[in-house]
Amino acid sequence: MRAVVLRSYGPPPQIGVEDVPALSLPPGHVKLRVHAVGFGFPDALQVAGKYQVKPDVPFTPGNETAGVVTEVASDILHIQPGARVLAMASTGGLAEECVVNAANLIPLPDSMSMSAAAGFLVNYGTTYHALVQRANLKAGETLLVLGAAGGVGITAIEIGKALGARVLAAASSDEKLALAKERGADAVFNYTKDTIKSKVMEFTAERGIDVVYDPVGGDYAEQCVRSMAWNGRYLVIGFAGGKIPSIPLNLALLKGCSLVGVFWGAHTRREPEIHAANLKALFQLFEEGRIKPHITEMNGLDSFTQALDLLNGRRSTGKVVIRVASSEE
Repeated sequence: MRAVVLRSYGPPPQIGVEDVPALSLPPGHVKLRVHAVGFGFPDALQVAGKYQVKPDVPFTPGNETAGVVTEVASDILHIQPGARVLAMASTGGLAEECVVNAANLIPLPDSMSMSAAAGFLVNYGTTYHALVQRANLKAGETLLVLGAAGGVGITAIEIGKALGARVLAAASSDEKLALAKERGADAVFNYTKDTIKSKVMEFTAERGIDVVYDPVGGDYAEQCVRSMAWNGRYLVIGFAGGKIPSIPLNLALLKGCSLVGVFWGAHTRREPEIHAANLKALFQLFEEGRIKPHITEMNGLDSFTQALDLLNGRRSTGKVVIRVASSEE
């Protein structure tokens, strides 16, 4: 069996495609033939040894894994071989086969392709939890999305519009702004050329923004907080800009706004009933055509190096998905 194996965090990381032994199947687990794997900024950070979860090496990266069940452990009765599923594998996805805990499987609707599935759960799950539970975004409110053409940025535009918000999208190039506009943003601007506060005040008629969705961080974070409306909510999504910002807390006082952390992984473990309801809502939005994963697709396990390069260079749009199997089943 072929798999991507990280043998050292580096720098640079020692990683490549290798022939590895076939996987055993412990109780409570199933084996998948892997079709597609979502590969996002957290995965790139993990390979570099910079993510909050740092597995012991050697290991095979890959969390969001879409595939077909080929074998089930003897104690698993509710899943049958041939089922199309999405698995939160944690690690091990970037391989021809993957063994995962049966509790981490999500059945896929027939209407969802493997590549779309691999780019669906983490990004849309994070954003739905952020905007619904953490921000309590209401119809008619204003939403600023940074990194608007990235994996989570596009989902924030789509879900924001589905919830009835007016969406202002910010990105770093004309190509990315065009994509944000295509996905439903009401207005767009380039935050490397225009100041955030001036564009927010123009968009909101000097009122300030109700909710900020910020997966970028860095120097943009304080500019966003300075642009908040009274009772605004600034969502801490991530730090793709590479720098964890320090925000003067007097701004939260003066603006009467909230700085709200969003940790989707912990939410799924601590609030499983809410997570299940969110998944149901997201699949319904997908079936209605109101959300549609935007995929940058790579072919073959060897393309992981290209995927890393795109993510580290911030040149990808939507979710990077590595296609492992050549056809659907």
